[in-house]
Amino acid sequence: MTTTPEARTDDDAREDEDVDVLTIGRRVRQLRVARGMTLEELAAAVGRAPSQLSMIETGKREAKLTLLRAIARALGTSLDALLEAEPLDERSTLEITLERAMKGQTFQSLGIEPFRIAKAVPTPVLEAMLALHAEIERLNDERAATPEEARRANLALRKLMRTQDNYFPDLEERAREILTAVEHPGGPLTQRTASDIAAYLGFTLHYVSDLPQTTRSVADLRNGRLYLSTDSGKGDSRTPVLQALAARILGHTEPKSYAQFLRQRVETNYLTGALLIPEDHVVRYLQDAKQRRAISIEDLRDRYAVSYETAAHRFTNMSTRHLDLPVHFLKVHESGTITKAYENDDVNFPTDRLGAIEGQRCCRRWTSRVVFDEDDKFNPYFQYTDTGNGTYWCTARVEQSSEGAHSVSVGVRFDDTKWFIGRDTPNRGVSRHAVETCCRQAPPELENAWRDQSWPNVRTPRTLLATLPTGAFPGVDTTDVYEFLEDHAPA
Repeated sequence: MTTTPEARTDDDAREDEDVDVLTIGRRVRQLRVARGMTLEELAAAVGRAPSQLSMIETGKREAKLTLLRAIARALGTSLDALLEAEPLDERSTLEITLERAMKGQTFQSLGIEPFRIAKAVPTPVLEAMLALHAEIERLNDERAATPEEARRANLALRKLMRTQDNYFPDLEERAREILTAVEHPGGPLTQRTASDIAAYLGFTLHYVSDLPQTTRSVADLRNGRLYLSTDSGKGDSRTPVLQALAARILGHTEPKSYAQFLRQRVETNYLTGALLIPEDHVVRYLQDAKQRRAISIEDLRDRYAVSYETAAHRFTNMSTRHLDLPVHFLKVHESGTITKAYENDDVNFPTDRLGAIEGQRCCRRWTSRVVFDEDDKFNPYFQYTDTGNGTYWCTARVEQSSEGAHSVSVGVRFDDTKWFIGRDTPNRGVSRHAVETCCRQAPPELENAWRDQSWPNVRTPRTLLATLPTGAFPGVDTTDVYEFLEDHAPA
């Protein structure tokens, strides 16, 4: 049975609560104008003040059902006609869309106060404003990296790294130019040379205790001042300086997407490694170690006084290009989650449906997980692992960070193990994670005993579920940064 307007109840009205008051208001105005009625004439017909009807037509007040019925009768139409979702014409559609936009976050973030859209405003102006609004929204969406977008960006970047064997000649050349400019004699980079690089680029170094919490460093480009935390001295003091300067060396501009932000961060870390461990010097060192069958990530770390992770990264840069050794790299959080990965040796890491490795669970039997259970935290851990894609040898260590413990491992195929210290290890494992369920399911006897008798409270990192913060530099509170610079800028 069809419900007539007169038969509609309060329950029907509640079902219409989601009808846009802007659309209803525009429809009332369009029908009024089409009937040749003034606002005052309609107000008199329904027994209301003209100002009240004006607020309804502009969407500033929601009309009650009884008033809408009276308006519909006065305009010679039905209540259903007033409550239809679509406005009457293109102009009304533009006005409603723009008014909705003005109430949204984008206009508010730009500091644009909502304004009345007068009839005198040309339609092309409304179209241009909506087009600009849509473009700003699009850029914001690109910068707001969902977990899926982040995985896609990581996957695309890892594919690029694989095609180049994780070797970027342009970045090596930039490092070489900078080291030549400051007359670096070769070998490990000293803290003084890091300061010389800052001076060469026009920066003075300033260590402060109130660096914004969301930053590692802040560069004052106006006054040529580079601010670093006093806590930087607790670790390798060269690394934060070089990371901060790398963006200036590479001419990075404000990233327009998360993928560009990620690419810039990888380039920054690569250039930092190339400065700390110069290619011209380290290639001779590694080639000599290979000739002696004594390649060691630990020795590389100690030779250049860097972190194990930096040494591991730098080895992957040089390994295939200069030593003819395909290699893989893994960084795994203590929770078992893979946070960084690279491979060009056909190792078959677990991936999601997109093909991304980051965020996947590392096999419990892989070197990167087993190393967490080792009591000896001083010496590296070595292990051979039989997989569905062959046998691999890995060397791994556990390092602490503000985000918890991480294992960092570097590995090669069985046939290439002969070049490395640690090849005589008796440690062996079997992992079928990439081709079978392997450790992804509990043993049947444990599954049967506890499946229905347990309820864990999940400790999932929120970054795996949430959209990454928006902005040119995800996660950075720009207000804090600007206030910091204002406070510290020279008078």
